[in-house]
Amino acid sequence: MSPDHQQAVPDTAAPGLRSDCGSCFGLCCVALPFAASADFAFDKDAGRPCPNLRTDFRCGIHAELRPRGFSGCTVFDCFGAGQKVSQVTFGGQDWRRAPGTARQMFEVFPVMRQLHELLWYLAEALALPAARPVHAGLRAARERTEALTRGSAEELTALDVPAHRGEVNALLLRASELVRAEVPGPKKERRGADLLGARLKGARLRGANLRGACLVAADLTGADLRTADLIGADLRDADLSGADLTGALFLTQAQLDAARGDAATGLPEALSRPAHWQRG
Repeated sequence: MSPDHQQAVPDTAAPGLRSDCGSCFGLCCVALPFAASADFAFDKDAGRPCPNLRTDFRCGIHAELRPRGFSGCTVFDCFGAGQKVSQVTFGGQDWRRAPGTARQMFEVFPVMRQLHELLWYLAEALALPAARPVHAGLRAARERTEALTRGSAEELTALDVPAHRGEVNALLLRASELVRAEVPGPKKERRGADLLGARLKGARLRGANLRGACLVAADLTGADLRTADLIGADLRDADLSGADLTGALFLTQAQLDAARGDAATGLPEALSRPAHWQRG
């Protein structure tokens, strides 16, 4: 398959890496802090339940998050970490009925979230034929990461997450390089670039390295982002209308949800067109 249409669809791992809020104890609504801003209507400290969290651990304003000033909630993805912590690490014992577990549960959640994010990226990399030379290393990293997610609460909170991320990231970078090497012609190297509000309308970014780039409010209308590496890129309020992201590497649903786009935006097969795009 040509790199133009090479799609990474990690379906085999997706069920455990997609958020199941019905099996979670509202951890993202309690464990994580947020500050009053364009993304959140008020301040909330880590460990304090959001006042919109109901007794059944559901959000009381879920259908109105954006108009009520909580767009930040709509773009958060735990990659299934919430239900893993709730149902596996703590065996279905919720923090309200067992308040003694609350502090540790809230500390474990962000660790698990990072591990599940890595599992998502690893599953995607393993679906890339061009990355076959590093598939053995990727599989080993996936097995190691999965084993870590099954650790005890004490083991998870003691984990050196940056060190583990560094090991996995080296493999993901190599996978990206192998895939992008198949794209003909020169490729843009803009890793970590500050492209805040950049005018990139119609830009030729096919196979570009945009890892960790700040693309907040960038104009990417009609841009060619096929097979571009977008891992960790900040796409908040970026305009992707008419852009082609088919085959984009390590693009997540949360990144798309934070951006703007339209019916003409080309997307990887594993991701969905955000509902708010269609509402304009």
